[in-house]
Amino acid sequence: MSDTDDVIDEVFAVIERRKAELPEDSYTASLFTHEKGENAVLEKLGEEMTELLLAAKDGDEDELAHEAADIVYHLLVLLSMQDVDVAALRAELAERRG
Repeated sequence: MSDTDDVIDEVFAVIERRKAELPEDSYTASLFTHEKGENAVLEKLGEEMTELLLAAKDGDEDELAHEAADIVYHLLVLLSMQDVDVAALRAELAERRG
């Protein structure tokens, strides 16, 4: 497993803990308890995607990396909301390698 896999697994594990424990001071937990429900994270994904596209258009590599990380984070939250393990994402990507 690469360092990137480790980081994604670690972030997903934190998301799963926040989902289970729902600490009051956690942004992640707030996505699981938001009055809009799943729509809150879907809106964030849309917002972050727009910011990613603008960073790409502007050729801003640092901002592009930042926004890409935001998208990956919110995608992992969505997977957790849908009870889809990150291993399923990894398996799907592995199938597309060939």
